[in-house]
Amino acid sequence: MAKPSSNRNKATSATSSDDTPPDDQDLEEDPGSATITVTAVEVPELTEEEQRDRLHLERRVERAFFEAGKALMELRDRRLYRSTHKTFEDYCRDRFGHSRQKSNYLIAAADVYENLTTICCQNLPPEDLTTNGSQILPTSEGQVRPITKLEPQEQWEVWQQAVELAGGKVPTGRIVKDVVQRIMERTKVPNTYQLGEVCQILAKDNPELRGKGGCWAIVSVVNDFSCTVRMWDGEYTVGLQHLKSFNYLPAECQQVQEISDRISRVYSDSLEETVKSLLQSLGKVNRPYLTPVEEKLLSVLESEYGGKILP
Repeated sequence: MAKPSSNRNKATSATSSDDTPPDDQDLEEDPGSATITVTAVEVPELTEEEQRDRLHLERRVERAFFEAGKALMELRDRRLYRSTHKTFEDYCRDRFGHSRQKSNYLIAAADVYENLTTICCQNLPPEDLTTNGSQILPTSEGQVRPITKLEPQEQWEVWQQAVELAGGKVPTGRIVKDVVQRIMERTKVPNTYQLGEVCQILAKDNPELRGKGGCWAIVSVVNDFSCTVRMWDGEYTVGLQHLKSFNYLPAECQQVQEISDRISRVYSDSLEETVKSLLQSLGKVNRPYLTPVEEKLLSVLESEYGGKILP
């Protein structure tokens, strides 16, 4: 087979060494000379129907946590879970994947939302309760959690200040909490705990509370910067930094009160250490009820030591 001519290779080489560079070489050496063509895409305006749909959907998003709280309240109050679950706590965990405390937060937040709409929007129909215009309302449970314990009028005042600090937009929970803190500092009433409220003891950095960490305590006296709380073995004055509310509902606080009273009637320093340890463990459960086994244990101790007061 004949070999290719070497002259052809030379001719090709000579052509490629021409003084005029190819087009892509021009772009590499002078990118500023490149021209980019952008095609404008027109974004159509929303039609009147689309605008109405948008507002309707926004309102549904805004009210989602409120609707959830109201629904949970009805499920709990009517005990509509009783066909499948013994307790509301178990039902919430299995059905919705969250704790009873989360349900309580949503229920309390729904009350706040209702209070705010009643006070600031009482002359407007429900379909106008939006975050448009001057009616700035909460859109999540976390935004109102810091004000659930306040009176309705106080909730409204705090919310208005928080909206102002947020530049006329929906404030975050942190902003709302900061407003509450400022008001407490200004009025010198920093204690928002209420009589009968059930709290958890935080014993860290307080030797006087050693052994009490995690136990429940029921507020019996509200002081300026502390609370007097009752536990199964007596009363203690505890600083606010060593208390954390369980955020139980009133009915649940009453249940804890009854359990605490039963434990107190049995407990004494003269009991065997195993019995005292058992009673102390019952005083640390982080729920407002006893399980069937715990109830049986307490009943046995009441029967043995004569602590139970029959109706």
